[in-house]
Amino acid sequence: MFRIFPIQEESVHKRYAEACGAEYRSGWFAFGMMDAESGQIMGMSQFEIGEGAACISDLRAKIGTEDVEAMFILGRSTMSFIESVSVTDCYALPDAAEGKLLTMIGFRPKEGKDLLFCDLTGMFNGHCSGHAVELK
Repeated sequence: MFRIFPIQEESVHKRYAEACGAEYRSGWFAFGMMDAESGQIMGMSQFEIGEGAACISDLRAKIGTEDVEAMFILGRSTMSFIESVSVTDCYALPDAAEGKLLTMIGFRPKEGKDLLFCDLTGMFNGHCSGHAVELK
């Protein structure tokens, strides 16, 4: 089992970014994922929320590890938080995570943009509104 939590301390944020090979982004939101039994770092997400839109810069597993299902849950947890503050336009940097993972959590190329896009409208209301994905 694992635990996903908002990272609120700068030192913890830096430690997670380093462990996951991500650039530390001061002032950005971050979620950490840790093994519930051992307390070991498993992964992190970093994102910012602006006026009506959010951007995920990182969705990374700890260097040297891979757990697609856990990373899927971390990605969707991040997106659920973004939607919970009434932001439905969600972008991701193309290198925020492996392309397959970004596609699995709902991102698609947006014409005319270098960013990937996901409309979070209805994604977390219990019906998925066409956002269903198949884990492979």
